[in-house]
Amino acid sequence: MAWEPLTPRGVAAFARARLSRLLLVQFVVASLAAVAGVWFLSDGCFPTVGAAIRNLPVTGEIRAGRLDWPGHLPQLLAEGRFLAFRVDPNHSGQIHSPADVQIEFGRESVRIISLLGYTEQDYPRDWIVSFNRTDLEPPWGAWEPELLAIAVLAAVAGLMLVWAALATIYFLPVRLISIFAKRDLDFRGSWKLAGAALMPGALLLTVAIVLYDFAVLDLVQFCFIFAAHFALGWIYLFLSQLFLPRTDSASPNGNPFAPS
Repeated sequence: MAWEPLTPRGVAAFARARLSRLLLVQFVVASLAAVAGVWFLSDGCFPTVGAAIRNLPVTGEIRAGRLDWPGHLPQLLAEGRFLAFRVDPNHSGQIHSPADVQIEFGRESVRIISLLGYTEQDYPRDWIVSFNRTDLEPPWGAWEPELLAIAVLAAVAGLMLVWAALATIYFLPVRLISIFAKRDLDFRGSWKLAGAALMPGALLLTVAIVLYDFAVLDLVQFCFIFAAHFALGWIYLFLSQLFLPRTDSASPNGNPFAPS
């Protein structure tokens, strides 16, 4: 019975299982990944966002592509292990933070700084955006639980759709491999096998998110595992076929000219 996608043998079992079984296990794995991601948002990101909003001035806005900020000195709004917010009107670089991702609001642009460097984006000149505690704190407090719930639903639905799309792309290579490896696998089974082979990588990434949130992994290690979870799917695509039944074209059932 197909029930676990942790081993190549377990993944191979989904090739002959009912489609409903594959979708059920995929839903469970997607839910675990979504819960881990939302836990990270709730524990590692949203508290920093809330603290940054509470440290904003009473008045302020972004209008006509410029930030209206009282004073000219840089200010650190909030800082966590993963995320930090600061205001530096001239992008002077006077404030340094050990956070993995830093969002810096300047006079005319915002910078996102990380391990890979930084990217800078000008404020839209036709937008008027509140940048003060008075306007932002009430809606953030009201919408924070709803945003987490929406994130869970979006993550589960997104993963299920992405897995279906990738399985549609991967099932032809899987079918070709099965032909050369002489494995008993049709097109329908190839699609289900391709969909099942994506779940081990998702479980690996789920564990990595939890370990990163608890500071067991740093950003470099997490990025390495994030890249490795893509390759893990291809590894399972190959290894799982070793546990499928072999086709024997020389058998009496496969050779119409063989003596009965």
